[in-house]
Amino acid sequence: MKVSQRAGAVREHEHEPVHGLPEALPADERVLWQGAPDWRALAVRAFHVRKLIVYFALMLALRGSVVLADGGSAIDAIRAVATLAPLALLGIGLTLLIAWLSARSTAYTLTNRRVVMRIGIVLTLSFNLPLKRIAAAEMAPAPRGTGDIALDLAGNDRIAWLQLWPHARPWHLAKPQPMLRCVPQGAQVAQLLAQSWSQVTGLDVQPIDAAEPLPPLPESQPQPQADDGRAMPGTAMATR
Repeated sequence: MKVSQRAGAVREHEHEPVHGLPEALPADERVLWQGAPDWRALAVRAFHVRKLIVYFALMLALRGSVVLADGGSAIDAIRAVATLAPLALLGIGLTLLIAWLSARSTAYTLTNRRVVMRIGIVLTLSFNLPLKRIAAAEMAPAPRGTGDIALDLAGNDRIAWLQLWPHARPWHLAKPQPMLRCVPQGAQVAQLLAQSWSQVTGLDVQPIDAAEPLPPLPESQPQPQADDGRAMPGTAMATR
């Protein structure tokens, strides 16, 4: 597979010779980890379904209160709320469906050379992010024991925020940052990313505390090699 030397190379594809990758890996490249967002955590973190539920609950309560304030009976208020409730449930249901589809269509891959993000529900795109073109990364805890890992691209490398969403760091519009959203065992994945980045760049990074190791890859995929055990005291990889 030809590896782009710049981050953010975009590929549209319909067939995957390797899961999550548009082309087969070269002989000297191996998969260290693959994963996808937890769809429930993604619904909360990226699609704000809890806030949506609160919003609709307040709107329904307001509707009932207005009917009562206008002299209607409790039965009238219940009927008014029941009339609008299906629309609220439909909105919440569609949001959950989009979150599920988004997680199902996503594959994050970490190799010993790069991060590949295959995203998109209708239009599937793959973003190729060589480790050498990643300037820094941050991991933030997310719901359900997951983690968000934001990647700061080096130099003038840019990927449009709308192309990335919802796999983009919130509120970073001037310089969008790709983000691995709601990754199970996020601290462990961030630690593996930090080790791989350190080995590629020769720079040290701050260690990330990961209490439990990642599960092994399926036998059909190459297994990661052990890291070199170097201390990582710098700031390129950090938790926030």
